[in-house]
Amino acid sequence: MIKIGITGGIGSGKTTVCKVFEKLGIPVFYADTVAKDIMITDPVLREGIIQTFGKESYTTDGKLNNKHIAGIVFNDKEQLARLNGLVHPAVFRAFDSWQKTIPADIPYTLKEAALLFESGSYKMCDKSILVTAPADVKIQRVMERDGVTRAQVEARMDKQLSDEEKKKMADFLITNDESQPVILQVLELHHQFINFTK
Repeated sequence: MIKIGITGGIGSGKTTVCKVFEKLGIPVFYADTVAKDIMITDPVLREGIIQTFGKESYTTDGKLNNKHIAGIVFNDKEQLARLNGLVHPAVFRAFDSWQKTIPADIPYTLKEAALLFESGSYKMCDKSILVTAPADVKIQRVMERDGVTRAQVEARMDKQLSDEEKKKMADFLITNDESQPVILQVLELHHQFINFTK
């Protein structure tokens, strides 16, 4: 069973693309969602976060204190790297465990992650897909989705590698610019991936 990483900048529509793959029966591991869960449920990760960022990292009812963590890492690259250094290995472990639960007759799985290239997790995948869209389209989507300003979206985009940098590392591209049908692009890749496994 081959493992395909899938990523895209904020507003690229990578989750929408993943939903199309799921309709084709392909299991998707949503790394960013899992990361939020395991920051609460993984005892090793919890302890690491408390040791690094203090007891205030969790609320009295055991939930992650997002405000506290964000206040530390938001504008501090070194602290963000420390947080990622704790979270990424835990997500890798969770992905390995999840992969073992997939039935043997499934031809391939997808690992969806915003920081697929930045975290190095693309190295754990056999191939990678980059979902792209023009910057203006991405900005408009995020403004509408999250109710934020253009400047706020651009600040988030600045924290991610550009599409140009990601294209150098990606094996496949899906263009989600609302002019080319995404479903046809997904179907084409789906057939390629099934053929890899034959």
